[in-house]
Amino acid sequence: MTQFPDRPIPLIDPQLCNGCGLCVHACPTKALALREGKAVVANPLACEYSGLCEAVCPTRAITRPFEIVIAEEETNSSNSTKVVEKDGLPVYNADRTKEIKP
Repeated sequence: MTQFPDRPIPLIDPQLCNGCGLCVHACPTKALALREGKAVVANPLACEYSGLCEAVCPTRAITRPFEIVIAEEETNSSNSTKVVEKDGLPVYNADRTKEIKP
């Protein structure tokens, strides 16, 4: 699956997906679809990653490719939330305007 550098999208493990379709029905932006009996991110640009797909998956086939960490340090911005790298994916601050070095 292609990852978009400016946004995280859910990762779906086809080995774990049982094709139940719960995630497809839960997705508020209709970014997911069933193809050949498995869930896929059919429209990654539509995905706003609400996390509903991950929450309803009974086999835990859907995971988030990032972690959110609350920074303890002072920042110039009132928002100090950062998205930190996980599994080799890009690292961005909350407004996605610049890369953060871990």
